[in-house]
Amino acid sequence: MSQIDDLPPLRDVVRKHGLLARKSLGQNFLFDLNLTSRIARAAGPLEGVTVIEVGPGPGGLTRALLAAGAERVVAIERDPRCLPALAEIAEHYPGRVEIVEADALAFDPRPALGDGPVRIVANLPYNVGTALLTGWLAGETWPPFWQSLTLMFQREVAERIVADEHRPDDYGRLGVLCGWRTAARILFDVPPSAFVPPPKVTSSVVHLEPHETPLPCRVRSLETITRAAFGQRRKMLRQSLRPIVAEPVTIITAAGLEETVRAEEVPVEGFVRLANAWDQSLGRGIPSSP
Repeated sequence: MSQIDDLPPLRDVVRKHGLLARKSLGQNFLFDLNLTSRIARAAGPLEGVTVIEVGPGPGGLTRALLAAGAERVVAIERDPRCLPALAEIAEHYPGRVEIVEADALAFDPRPALGDGPVRIVANLPYNVGTALLTGWLAGETWPPFWQSLTLMFQREVAERIVADEHRPDDYGRLGVLCGWRTAARILFDVPPSAFVPPPKVTSSVVHLEPHETPLPCRVRSLETITRAAFGQRRKMLRQSLRPIVAEPVTIITAAGLEETVRAEEVPVEGFVRLANAWDQSLGRGIPSSP
């Protein structure tokens, strides 16, 4: 496609700043403007929206987000080599780019966001993608500060995000958390050849929108129950839950489940009931909100 702005082609930017992707940082750069623009469009209309982007690298997706109308992009980048390239984008789009040199796992962007709508759009570094997603989903406050997540993962991770009990091979703790709090779907795949350097796996863009009112449940209790259940996924729950529950059958039956059921057979709402039954057995009661 033609250039989306008057800035140099990304390959020239990478060459100018010596930005060879580093495996240690999970970096795989996207140079294809058709693809970065498609990801930006997948996030929906961006006029008036602040976009958080993690791992912008040389700024290909950053430029696409700005060209698509994002009011502001908060670009969180831990690699100092990329900052000069991002500064050139900020200069080209005055007042619309905030560059934050930080580890996204440890950085809270909320103080920098203002009052408008916020979406998170990113080609996430492979080595921290799941941890970042879990952090955005597991907050005690819900609904979250973001309107939607449009993120790229390895295909196998994307499959786990959208899986449920009908896809037992991919279903696990991540699928339960995503299914409980969001509506998640895979939008499209991205071949290895689209990246520099090309990874060994296909990637997928996933879109998640938060449920306004998920079933009431303590997120920490749900995480603890699913960690135990899927930690021994082929065993029946009455066995896999024994390390954390003295009498597993009691809470299994209280949750309306068969005592012979395995983790991969339990729907999201079943895990919510199970976590609530465990809380009740400990005298904690069921929360009135998620």
